[in-house]
Amino acid sequence: MQSALVARTVAVPAEAAADLISLLPTDAPLSWVRRGEGLVGWGSAASIRTTGPTRFADGVKWWTELVGHADVTDEVGEPGAGLIAFGSFAFADDAAVSSVLTVPSVVVGRRGDIAWVTTVGRGSSLDAPPLTRAEPPARPMGVTYADGALDGEQWMSAVAEAVARIEDGRLEKVVLARDLLATASETVDVRWPLAQLASSYPMCWTFHVDGLFGATPELLVRRERGLVTSRVLAGTIRRTGDETRDAELAGALSRSSKDLEEHEYAVRSVADALEPHCSSMNVPEAPFVLHLPNVMHLATDVTGVVHDGITSLELAAALHPSAAVGGTPRDRAVTLIAELEQMSRDRYAAPVGWMDASGDGEWGIALRSALVSGPTVRLFAGCGVVGSSDPASELAESQAKLVPVRDALGG
Repeated sequence: MQSALVARTVAVPAEAAADLISLLPTDAPLSWVRRGEGLVGWGSAASIRTTGPTRFADGVKWWTELVGHADVTDEVGEPGAGLIAFGSFAFADDAAVSSVLTVPSVVVGRRGDIAWVTTVGRGSSLDAPPLTRAEPPARPMGVTYADGALDGEQWMSAVAEAVARIEDGRLEKVVLARDLLATASETVDVRWPLAQLASSYPMCWTFHVDGLFGATPELLVRRERGLVTSRVLAGTIRRTGDETRDAELAGALSRSSKDLEEHEYAVRSVADALEPHCSSMNVPEAPFVLHLPNVMHLATDVTGVVHDGITSLELAAALHPSAAVGGTPRDRAVTLIAELEQMSRDRYAAPVGWMDASGDGEWGIALRSALVSGPTVRLFAGCGVVGSSDPASELAESQAKLVPVRDALGG
């Protein structure tokens, strides 16, 4: 029988964790960073891969048993200290790809002026490693791009078909995604695009788990000391770089009937999914406009008080797929996605994040993301389609959403 995990968390000076991503070595790097705070890890003390409709429940069961037998000493007491797991899950129940939960052998965390190091092993405690910058990654070279499952014209045809289904009354909204293939001349070191994304998109959560990386603006769910938060993004417009013009576009976005309709579906789906797990909830009546370097989104933060014993991963499972990445009604939208996209989403648009031993954690939606394997990177972008959607406009929006990862790879 394998010995129990031993985890030790000690405080370190905040300046030692001032640039979390620069600490990552090449050995199984893991990341969840926003505005210079968050968690990075490397190595693997334990992991599980799950598949199928029970992938979330199987992950929760494994984690609960692992935590129940672990020897944990936590001198910090912050969410993310002590024993934690990073995770990334498949979008579809029938996906051939595995979902993964992994416990790093080293975790470095930072929250405000508080920073810590957690070491994890089996059978004995480990000394915290010195925090030094790792050997810097090399920039990807010779990157070329090719269409994924569908080219632009084919994808616009899929959007047009989705609009026709919506006008027929078969569903209200569906989110259609497309992929783009990038190939470099040598193996891509994921730490390069991670550093670029964290620098260029500090308001997003820059993540990497098992080859899936990105900078997502959308927090699917946070559970922290009994409080639950979910940030809903739906409704997008591309920025021009001109402040006056962008202010006008932000106003137009906030009044757009098409985008407000799309946003309402997404907020409603999140509130309906969270309500059974919360004793009270707050759902704002109107969204705000979230400004990112390349686009602006309609955004709403849904909050609540969660029932005892419900983990952040269970909340993520209840929310997935929300209308922001699937559609409304959920089942019809997911069926139409499988028909029209003609590709596997893999772990794109699904929960990615972390969870600690208490069940607290943060799970984002894997958007503005890509899968890296050797010299190949598969980029993803998706758009919400409603009855008033225009295929050419949706294609332009998808291209804008590919910009963060394309730029991070060097263009």
